[in-house]
Amino acid sequence: MGFHGYDKNFNITDKVAIVTGGASGIGKAVSELYIEKGAKVAIFDLKDNVEDLAKKLNLENAIGVQCDVTNNQSMDIAIQKVREYFGKVDILVNCAGIALLDDAEKISDDYWQKTIDLNLTGSFKMSQKVGSLMIEQGNGGNIINLASQAAVIALDNHVAYAASKAGIHGMTKVLAYEWAQFDIKVNAISPTVILTELGKKVWAGEKGEKAKKEIPLGRFGYPEEVAAIALFLACDATNLMTGENIVVDGGNTIK
Repeated sequence: MGFHGYDKNFNITDKVAIVTGGASGIGKAVSELYIEKGAKVAIFDLKDNVEDLAKKLNLENAIGVQCDVTNNQSMDIAIQKVREYFGKVDILVNCAGIALLDDAEKISDDYWQKTIDLNLTGSFKMSQKVGSLMIEQGNGGNIINLASQAAVIALDNHVAYAASKAGIHGMTKVLAYEWAQFDIKVNAISPTVILTELGKKVWAGEKGEKAKKEIPLGRFGYPEEVAAIALFLACDATNLMTGENIVVDGGNTIK
């Protein structure tokens, strides 16, 4: 522990990061930026092409591992592959998630359970497993959880999603508190609508135009803008930050 200065270029050279949901959307943007800034990245995703994607990004400093964050065995195998390939883990970014939306009075048990299992329990189990490894390594680390503005404000049809993301806020604070003694920083990022391929489809047309009018800056976000915050939280410049939730929403929640 202690302050020893930091790279003003916000590099994370030679740090090893696991990014769940790293084959698309925000996770892919985080993976790309981390590699650009010198990290070695393990991309965890259910997609069949995750290994090919990693090779395209960087043959030496990226690996793709198929991983189901709702399955303990799958996670254990994936984390072990990272240890064998890179030798350590310094950063975990929990990006894997799902949005199954419906009216609160209609939402099915299946929608509710899948949302909680993937978004909340999956993020916790990955944090628990990687956090235990970081404690064992004895060199501290950074865990970054993707939450949402839906954890802060009410959004129509988002009851399961909001519950899962609010849970991530609470989880982030407790893990930060318990693991500060090991120099493991745990923080969350809460974006507004982000224009991933899924986001573009869900918020197209009149629905999206109406939503943008509620945002003081008048627009949705891009994956790269969230990735920038994930870099900020992973580098040494933010070694005094833990237990925080950074809202990236164009001012939507300040009203």
